[in-house]
Amino acid sequence: MTPGMFLDPAALAIVFGGTALAAALRTPARDLGRALLALRVLPRRRFRADDRLDQIAALGRIAARHGVHALDRSVIHDTDVAAAVALIVDGAQPQAVIDSLDTARRARIERHRLVSDCWAGVAEAAPALGMVGTLVGLVAMFTRMSDPGAIGAAMAVALLATLYGALLANLVAAPIATRLRAAARAEAIERARLVAPLAELAAREAPRVRAGARVQPAPEPVAVADDEAEDNEAMPRERAA
Repeated sequence: MTPGMFLDPAALAIVFGGTALAAALRTPARDLGRALLALRVLPRRRFRADDRLDQIAALGRIAARHGVHALDRSVIHDTDVAAAVALIVDGAQPQAVIDSLDTARRARIERHRLVSDCWAGVAEAAPALGMVGTLVGLVAMFTRMSDPGAIGAAMAVALLATLYGALLANLVAAPIATRLRAAARAEAIERARLVAPLAELAAREAPRVRAGARVQPAPEPVAVADDEAEDNEAMPRERAA
C-alpha cells in the first residue's frame, strides 16, 4: 500500500472543486476573502488586552500632565482605542465612548461570525460533495460493466470521493471554524476590559474640555481712526445742542 493509491484526480476535482464552488455560491466574495485571510490568525497567540490597557494608562498620564489635546499626537494602532480617544479629545461624555466601543465590538463579532460560518459551511458541504463523487463513480462503474479494467477506476472514484469529503470536513474545515470561534470569543472578552478605563478617562477629561471651551480670550482693543474719533466727540455736542 502506497500513498499514491489514495490519490485520484477525478475524486479530488469533484470534492475540492465542488466544495469551493458551493462556498463561493453561498458566501459573498468579500466574506470569502476574509475567511481565507483569517487563516493567518490560527498560529498566533490569543488576543490579550494588556498592552492596550498599558497604553490607555499612559495616555491618561499624558492627558493629566499636558492636557487632553496632547493625545492627538499619540500613535495608537488599535482602531477601537483610537476612535474612543478621538471622542475623548473632542470632549465626549463617557456614555458616548461606551457606545462607540460597543458598536465597534458588535461589528467585529459580526465579521468573526461570518468568517467562522463560512468555514462551517465548507465542513457541511464537503461530505455532501463526497457523496456526489461516490454517485458519479457508481454511475461510471455501472455503465462500464462490460469493461473489467474500467470498473476498478470508477470504484476508486466512488470510494475516494467519500474519503476526501470526510477528511476535508472533519480534519480541515470544522477545526478551523471551531478555532476561529474560540479566538473570537476570547477577543470579545478581552476587549470588554478596555471599556472601563476609557470611560473613566472620558469622565475625567470631559469637564476640562468643556471648561476650556467656555474660556474665551478678551477682545483686543480696536484702533479708532482720527476722523472717527472726532465724529464720536462731535456727536454728544450735536445732541446737546
